[in-house]
Amino acid sequence: MSVFTLQDVREHTYKARDSWWTVYLVDPLAARLVLVTANRTSITPNHLTLAALGLGLGAALCFAMASWPWLVAGALLFHLSFVLDCMDGKVARLKSNGSVFGSWLDYVFDRLRVLVCAVALMGGQYAASGQQVFIWFALGIVFTDMFRYLNAPQIAKVRSGMRKSLVRAIRENDLEQEACEQAALAVEAGHRFSSDLQQRDEAEDAGGDAVGAPTPRARARQVQATELQRRFNSRFPWYSRFRDMLQRHRVRPHLVSGIEFQMGTFVVAPLVGAVSVNAMLWVIALSAAAMMAFELLIVYKLWLSTREFTRVLGAVEAAAGGSAETPVPAEDTHAVAGTGGTGTA
Repeated sequence: MSVFTLQDVREHTYKARDSWWTVYLVDPLAARLVLVTANRTSITPNHLTLAALGLGLGAALCFAMASWPWLVAGALLFHLSFVLDCMDGKVARLKSNGSVFGSWLDYVFDRLRVLVCAVALMGGQYAASGQQVFIWFALGIVFTDMFRYLNAPQIAKVRSGMRKSLVRAIRENDLEQEACEQAALAVEAGHRFSSDLQQRDEAEDAGGDAVGAPTPRARARQVQATELQRRFNSRFPWYSRFRDMLQRHRVRPHLVSGIEFQMGTFVVAPLVGAVSVNAMLWVIALSAAAMMAFELLIVYKLWLSTREFTRVLGAVEAAAGGSAETPVPAEDTHAVAGTGGTGTA
């Protein structure tokens, strides 16, 4: 049996960029618990996922009691539940024993935990006070969390669609150039050369090609990180410096994401609620507003990149002798990206 070290845990399970709450308030504890779990137990990632749900349900029961000692207990249980939720992925990466079903289980249980805790936290306060504002806050919490976890995969889908279109255009450009070179060699050497697209794809899937040059996929990712962000970076020149500063500490620039919203709602707010229920509602409202602001910023950034996408794709297709003479209007960019009816422009 392999014996893992704390350095192994950090190298193989820490994400290159993560939420600031995870980096500073979860990883230091989770890494040490993962070390013990991986070395001394046979606990699997799915076991940890189930345990995280159990603690989340325990937090909900505490929230439903409404009084201040139970609010404090619920906040602590919810945070510990999130620690276990982070641990399941770390153990899976460290021991390579994750599964597709485990990924589904983790996602569904996360949403279930938020739903139950939202109903319990606000429902407990409604039962204690009779004020309908708590019912509206319960609906607001569920809606905000739902928006985040619907918006994120759609944005990823649009980005993936743009990348695939760029890969295809770059590959066609490469084939066009290769065909010209082969034609010249054929005239000179007296025989014909042919290219094999399937071999090219297999080489790319293996992570490179025969001569070690960047693959079309790698080049498309580079275009997304530079050319498609040109308009956003020109409008906000300070952003890249801010992003790089955070990245040195493994913190992503999306400072208030779904994680911070959940922690603000189910950890910070109940602790504040132990002193003032009205202050608890303010914390929840501010957490939701901050998360929505960052989500809208991401949508705005995506919208700018889709407009740049039309220009960049046209330039690549023109280089390949494609159909750049009739570029797709910006408002129809989502059709080019292959994203169906998601519509981002």
